[in-house]
Amino acid sequence: MDWTVPTRADVLEARRRIEPHLRPTALYGYPALDELLGADVFVKHENHLPTGAFKVRGGINLVSQLDEEERERGVIAASTGNHGQSIAYASRLFGVRATICVPEEANPVKVASMRGLGAELVFHGRDYDEARENCERLAAEHGYRYVHSGNEPLLIAGVATHTLEILEEQPETDVVIVPIGGGSGAAGSCIVAKSGERAVMVIGVQSEAAPAAYRSWLERRLVEDRMETSAEGLATRTAFELPQRMLWESLDDFVLVSEDEIREAQALMIEITRNLVEAAGASPLAAALKLRGQLEGKRVALILSGGNATRAQLLDVLGAR
Repeated sequence: MDWTVPTRADVLEARRRIEPHLRPTALYGYPALDELLGADVFVKHENHLPTGAFKVRGGINLVSQLDEEERERGVIAASTGNHGQSIAYASRLFGVRATICVPEEANPVKVASMRGLGAELVFHGRDYDEARENCERLAAEHGYRYVHSGNEPLLIAGVATHTLEILEEQPETDVVIVPIGGGSGAAGSCIVAKSGERAVMVIGVQSEAAPAAYRSWLERRLVEDRMETSAEGLATRTAFELPQRMLWESLDDFVLVSEDEIREAQALMIEITRNLVEAAGASPLAAALKLRGQLEGKRVALILSGGNATRAQLLDVLGAR
């Protein structure tokens, strides 16, 4: 499909739509992270958004632009939780019926949030991709407006506003490190970072236990791979075409980290920032630790993409230290 690649102008327009509903998130520095990395480090706290994750920016931008027919039909999306919360939140805001397809063992914190936001939940499959396949079937069967978690220009333009906020607050930023599952967040970062007056590197990070997006970026073609990560926001078996096209063009580097490295980074982020941090949200720190030598002396922004961890996940990560 020939999607229109969003531009900086689209990101600025997205911010205009989002501003009445979301405040900019905090960008905080932590001396302990500076010392750990030998760099000037800032954390973009997307976990402070009302759904606890960055994706709500894109959800509001997209749902606000639905036409009357699409609103009448209702929307449907597949998600491990954060994209689903985003669509549920935006749908409630604009009076649209939302159905969210989730894996059978979806994160209960995210499930409770989607239910609380009024979405109808459909449980199917062992992972995101099986839930997505079911979602696509239901969309075709019932005529819902299917909101893909990556192949949506309005979603990408919306989530790109997090990097816009970073570079407006800290214009001397040298590097932005962003988690990649489907790739919408990283693609959005690239739009903003590559359209400003100075060069800003964008580095993506994914778990080596679910490397489909990484391999697709490396090989410049869409590939499937295993999905064995416990980091829900990184858990995709397949790559998404629109974000990948944008990443092939603009992403500077892509790092794979181990599950143990993500767990260690998650515990460190919780302790240092005193925030709830889910595994995907900690992956930029895992990547930064791996790239410490390259980042030394630079100004680095880590996108803490979400904080929707369950009690069991937190006990498991913190109890291991």
